[in-house]
Amino acid sequence: MESVLQALNQKMDKTIRDLMQKLGKIRTGRASAGLLDEIKVDYYGQMTPIKQMSNITIPEPKTIIIQPYDPSSLKEVEKAILNSDLGLNPHNDGKVVRVPIPELTEERRKEMVKVVGKVAEEHRVAIRLEREDAVETLRKMQKDKKITEDDLHKGQDRIQKKIDEIAKKIDELGQKKEKEILEV
Repeated sequence: MESVLQALNQKMDKTIRDLMQKLGKIRTGRASAGLLDEIKVDYYGQMTPIKQMSNITIPEPKTIIIQPYDPSSLKEVEKAILNSDLGLNPHNDGKVVRVPIPELTEERRKEMVKVVGKVAEEHRVAIRLEREDAVETLRKMQKDKKITEDDLHKGQDRIQKKIDEIAKKIDELGQKKEKEILEV
């Protein structure tokens, strides 16, 4: 039974990490290096993540500065950001690429909040599916006489407690991101 609970814990941790990563990519009107995580630059014919080939800093809340380790790649970094679907307009000054983060319109903020809700719900569904798998595994163990009926009920209670804890964490992360988006 412990192995089932341990596996469930690992899956829950992975779900929370995935949620945090996805929420980090949602634009809030505030500079965040996470916005650039998915951008890849054509670097000598190889698609390279921007964060692997540059130093990324946030000197102020509305600006991202990207300093490629190889200055000859400035144009490619700028082009990759322009071609991304983030709606950002980078400026190349010959040494670094400055990316000003524009204010979000009220309509765009509402769209972003809906996206956050959708991402959070996808993760809630994922943990419910993991719960079902874990409970099914326990039922099979009980059927095969590897655990008692009492152990089955205790295991189900522990699983539900963990699911409730993770669901609360998902809600908290989603609410925090929504608040970030709605801040003016």
